[in-house]
Amino acid sequence: MTLSKHRSRWSKPPLLSAIAGIILIVSAAVSAQAQQGQIFPPPSATIPQSQNQGGASVLELPAMPGGQSGGATATLPRIAPQPGADTATLPRLAPQPGGAALTLPSRDLRSQQGYRQVTVTVTDQEGRYVTDLRENDFKLLVDGQPRQIAFFRQDLNTPVSVGIIVDTSGSMQPKLAQARAAITEFVRNLNPQDDVFLFAFSSRPFLLQPFTTNHYLILSRLELLHAYGQTALFDTILDGLLMVQHGRYDKKALLVITDGMDNTSEATLGQVIAQARRMGVLIYSIGIGDPNVGGGAGGPLSSLFGGADIDEVDARTLDLLSSETGAKTYIIREVGDGAALRNACASISRELREQYTIGFVAPDASRGGYRTIHVDVPSRPGDHVRVRKGIEVGPGAESASSTYP
Repeated sequence: MTLSKHRSRWSKPPLLSAIAGIILIVSAAVSAQAQQGQIFPPPSATIPQSQNQGGASVLELPAMPGGQSGGATATLPRIAPQPGADTATLPRLAPQPGGAALTLPSRDLRSQQGYRQVTVTVTDQEGRYVTDLRENDFKLLVDGQPRQIAFFRQDLNTPVSVGIIVDTSGSMQPKLAQARAAITEFVRNLNPQDDVFLFAFSSRPFLLQPFTTNHYLILSRLELLHAYGQTALFDTILDGLLMVQHGRYDKKALLVITDGMDNTSEATLGQVIAQARRMGVLIYSIGIGDPNVGGGAGGPLSSLFGGADIDEVDARTLDLLSSETGAKTYIIREVGDGAALRNACASISRELREQYTIGFVAPDASRGGYRTIHVDVPSRPGDHVRVRKGIEVGPGAESASSTYP
């Protein structure tokens, strides 16, 4: 009996030792996984603004003084792309109703030399969009000669590849809060399938977010906008045109928000216009400021302030780019509480849903050169039809709107 009790008392410690050993092994494994980066915070954890994805990084721009000096930009590296941005586990915005499947021209048609597409916007005498037209309602002229419409699409909620380009030069300091709110309005009105990227620019461009269909990523990057430096408007638009070519959809657009005039770009206005003519990208713009101060680029006010673009917006350049591409420019003299800026952004976002796409094969494409475009709706003579002024065809010419990644 004594021996039995003795054995009973000493049969427990080995079991407890085994349990303790298992706990130690599990703890060691958890610790090793944490050191190797295999344990992640819960979904509710705060996501930092600067994060690594796919081996690349997004750098937070430091807050800079609001002056127009560009010297500080030399210490800021360009922001690297994020190959894995689309797979980030961030929540999406609420889906928008009415998403439509993407209609594309046949492979045979788009492989023909000289095939091009243009975006057409039709409004009535009251400025309301006309969205019930059919292919046979339109008349297309190329170099003044009637041309058959080979492809037709109503762009009601057709997905778009969109680039947002925001001026963050020093003079934008008091306007950035309103700009963030306006861009948020723009993004929330987009089709949830839209492919979007975000550029900021001052003395040079910075890519804050590469193309993504996760619109929450775009909104999260708006906090990186800080005002400093000068205005490299031309360089940034050229970069935006090159970037938007890699969008996943054939319909492409840029939204440019600026309050100034270019004063530090290496590119010229002529180069920007030439590139805009070669590509089928809609360039919408919102200019904040007085379009008449100084009498245009290089005017007396620019000289007086050493090139500073204080309250002077280059409305002529913005309007020229928009009219060349069939888009539209909004000029806001005073940002105020931002209502006008938000309304302009919302209007542009809605307009992308209220358009038509017309495809055709340009005559004598092998001859190359610039072709003027005119589109009319003969059955509705009072309506206003807006379309790009022309296209480039021939060897070496390419159109972003007729590429299909």
